[in-house]
Order: sequence, then C-alpha cells, then structure tokens
Amino acid sequence: MNDTSSTKTYYIVYFALLSLTLLTCALSFVPQVGWHATVGLGIASVKAGLIAVFFMHILTADRLPWLTLLAGILWFSILLGLTLADYLTRASLSY
Repeated sequence: MNDTSSTKTYYIVYFALLSLTLLTCALSFVPQVGWHATVGLGIASVKAGLIAVFFMHILTADRLPWLTLLAGILWFSILLGLTLADYLTRASLSY
C-alpha cells in the first residue's frame, strides 16, 4: 500500500477539505471587497486539486485521466481567456 492510499492520508485530506470549506463559509461573512471572488475561487481550486489528486488517484493513474484533466484545464483556460477578452475591451468602446 503506497502513501497516497493510506488511511492517515485520507484523514488528513478530509480535515484539509473540511477546514477549507469552513474558510469558504467564513469568507462569505467578510464585507465584499475587490478580491473576494478571487479568494473564493482560489480556495475552490485547492479543494478541487485535493480531490483530484487523492480521491480520484490522479497521481498514480495512467495517461487517460491525466489527458482528461489537462483537457479540462485547457478548456477552462480558453473560456476564461475569452471572457476576460470581452470584459476588458468593453470599457474602450464608445457608443
């Protein structure tokens, strides 16, 4: 049994996910400032990464799960880039 599938590791990841969820809930009580959504998305990304690595066994998987993960990240990057390209160019348009 390798280290990524030991019971102790699963408990550590569980408590990390639990604490990150509590941090997300605590963040909702903070007054809305400029970086509020960015911090929330950062916490969500860390939680998604923990789930993918430990519970979906991405580290010990073959090529197909890695390819699927990379395709998802690429697709998200394309969508984010197109959204930001639209958002950042709206202020320069004069009607």
